[in-house]
Amino acid sequence: MKRNERIPETENILPLTEGKKIYFISDIHLGAPVLKHEREREQFLVQWLDSIRPDCGVLFLLGDIFDFWFEYKRSVPKGYVRFLAKLCDFTDHGIPVHFFTGNHDIWAFDYLPNECGVILHTHNEIFNICGKRFLIGHGDALNPHDRGYLFLYRIFHNHFLQRCFRWLHPDIGIWIAQKWSSHSRLGNGKIEADDFRGAEQEEIIRFCQTVIKKQSFDYFIFGHRHLPIDFTLSPSSRYINTGDWISYYSYAVFDGQTTSLEFVKKK
Repeated sequence: MKRNERIPETENILPLTEGKKIYFISDIHLGAPVLKHEREREQFLVQWLDSIRPDCGVLFLLGDIFDFWFEYKRSVPKGYVRFLAKLCDFTDHGIPVHFFTGNHDIWAFDYLPNECGVILHTHNEIFNICGKRFLIGHGDALNPHDRGYLFLYRIFHNHFLQRCFRWLHPDIGIWIAQKWSSHSRLGNGKIEADDFRGAEQEEIIRFCQTVIKKQSFDYFIFGHRHLPIDFTLSPSSRYINTGDWISYYSYAVFDGQTTSLEFVKKK
């Protein structure tokens, strides 16, 4: 099933220990060539993970955690060792980490599950948590009319083309990816994501409104937009966008009863 085709048919039951919380974060873009102070950003992320660890029951990483990620047969992009070690720390101590691929880290295959113990998702998933229904994903490729983006989406998800890219030496492949990223929505440490456009112009909101006509969800949790959003879809349904860790340092947290959008003060 592809992200842009339909919502999943199956529902995952996710237990939550009393007193624990579920955290959602996305769009960190570790390794983005146009961003400065990458080491400091990674260290700040690790510090935040340390701060939530005591009450974290489940951690959701909702895509574009890396600005580029491609798993060659015998190598992966260098760096991120502090962050990856912290993921291992979470999973080694029984804290589930759900990693959703985004449009920048599409090419995650088996390295992160095998080495870091994360649970990898390549499309939207339904979770039932404490009786609340969540539809969770990265948030891209949800507009069926955006043919240009969907064309690129199909190219990047094509298994044959993925195998062809793997034949490039990592120095060449990663250099190409960094050049591509330099012309993306990230530039000079800022993003193109504008202010809230209004419900009729927000693609993810339109998608959510279409979905709730067919079945009910308490929460839609997505990233991709780079803008923290908490939008009421109906009296019983909300859409929350986790924002990013470039400009906003925002995240969402579910305490077993309600979900809120929070911000970390960057020192």
